[in-house]
Amino acid sequence: MAEAPKIDGRIDLDKPRWLQDTFLGRAKHFFSVTDPRNSLLTSSQLDGAKELLHSYRAGKEPAGTTDDQVFAAKKMYESAFHPETGEKMFLPGRMSFQVPGNMTICGCMLTFYRSTPAILFWQWINQSFNAVVNYTNRSGKSDIPESLLLRSYLAATGCAVGVAVGLNKATARLPTLVGRLVPFTAVAAANCVNIPMMRQSEFLNGIDVLDEEGNVVGQSRTAAKSAVAQVTISRIIMAMPGMALTPVIMNSVENRTNIFKGSRAKFMAPAQVLIIGAILTFATPLACAIFEQKSSISVGSLEPEIVEKMREGGSTASVLYFNKGL
Repeated sequence: MAEAPKIDGRIDLDKPRWLQDTFLGRAKHFFSVTDPRNSLLTSSQLDGAKELLHSYRAGKEPAGTTDDQVFAAKKMYESAFHPETGEKMFLPGRMSFQVPGNMTICGCMLTFYRSTPAILFWQWINQSFNAVVNYTNRSGKSDIPESLLLRSYLAATGCAVGVAVGLNKATARLPTLVGRLVPFTAVAAANCVNIPMMRQSEFLNGIDVLDEEGNVVGQSRTAAKSAVAQVTISRIIMAMPGMALTPVIMNSVENRTNIFKGSRAKFMAPAQVLIIGAILTFATPLACAIFEQKSSISVGSLEPEIVEKMREGGSTASVLYFNKGL
């Protein structure tokens, strides 16, 4: 996969290291961004990376700075700072924390799925984590009122708990494997509520759409709908391998062996956490790579006022771009 071309022999800091017009290029980029090791970086390391990139952008980097050092700083920066606002993101909301955070929560959801109190607790924990991730990775400079945050959080949690408890009762007499798939169904349903509600302000106010040079042309609600739909699909696909394959694996192990029988039953939760962690290490970046981060949209599908503004300004562009968020 090709790396992005340099400009006058220098790295273009505004673009990912790898070309994003192919799935493999996007996957390589997100393997870098979601690398769990990035979540262990200290504030001083992150600030140092930011300072090096700032100096490099101004052409005043320390003498002897290599491309590898710049790329390493870029990897650290992109894992912790919002791509549009430049703000340092809350650690649990960073994509680099997706694997350690989700492997723990999902492992416990898949282990403690039989009792209603356990379902309530772990679905609440999961939706709390999702709310932080969705807010942290929202598109652009969207301000989300606290009242909207609370409504989104309560709606998603209620949806997840309702689906999980309802399906758990409905599948009580069905094979164990069916019951083990209930947590994934609840998570998928909750994502369809949580993400759109958490980013509701984007539906109302639109998100920035930009031309090829990065100039903001306007705010589009149509682009916002596309961005939220893409993120929702990616999140469901991200959760699917770990939460659908792990129950199949564990069900097979339980039926064919005695590994988790008797006193060894306590090892089931750690085992599921490790299995999901291994799967998520690959599923997270691959799911993020399904759609381009800098998504495109046809001008003809945008709001009439944006099209009119472009034509009045003499623009003949047929495609605009927007950050879909993560």
